[in-house]
Amino acid sequence: MNPSEEDRYTPGRAVESPGEPSTGRRRRNPEASRRAILDAARRELYERGYSRMTIRGVAARAGVTHGLVMRHFGSKEGLLRASIQGPDELDTVLAGDAEGLPERIATAFVERMEAARSSDQMVALIRSAAADDPLATDLYLTMQAQSARAYRAVLTGPDVDERVDLLGSVLLGVTFSRYVVRAGSLATMEPAELSRHLAELLRPIVHPAGWAPKETGA
Repeated sequence: MNPSEEDRYTPGRAVESPGEPSTGRRRRNPEASRRAILDAARRELYERGYSRMTIRGVAARAGVTHGLVMRHFGSKEGLLRASIQGPDELDTVLAGDAEGLPERIATAFVERMEAARSSDQMVALIRSAAADDPLATDLYLTMQAQSARAYRAVLTGPDVDERVDLLGSVLLGVTFSRYVVRAGSLATMEPAELSRHLAELLRPIVHPAGWAPKETGA
């Protein structure tokens, strides 16, 4: 009696490539399977957009079955929401001295985008949102809200909410021009030069007129 494809690939079992002979024993590694699926989902999202992204396409790219993806994430929307990583690195970026914050934000942003430009989730969501995909728009706004909360916790001075929105808009504009449209001088600028210009743009937003660092200690 031959088990069905979904019975053969259950959570907790390592996945064998199609056509590969069974070893008779499989190593249980659900986390490795989950990571492979999430990585495949991010790449499918980047290349195809949410509307054309499919569970079967993600499964094929990850080397697993449709059934295994569904067991882990339940639906296409559940998979996409799980694949969108929060801005965890912001905590480290924002934790340093206040004076150097514009440079740290600019440098961290450029380094992240340059390292992951072939599959960055922000680029993928902007593309899908621009194509009027409601879920992509919702997920992008969720990512922005997470970042905004982190910025509000460290920025001081007047009009913090407005300045946080401006900061996000500047980063969105750079992302769209350099990593989505990929045209013009911004697209060909060296990363170090981009970081320098971006820091100068962010400085009056992060440190408005009359700004002074918080005094610490007595």
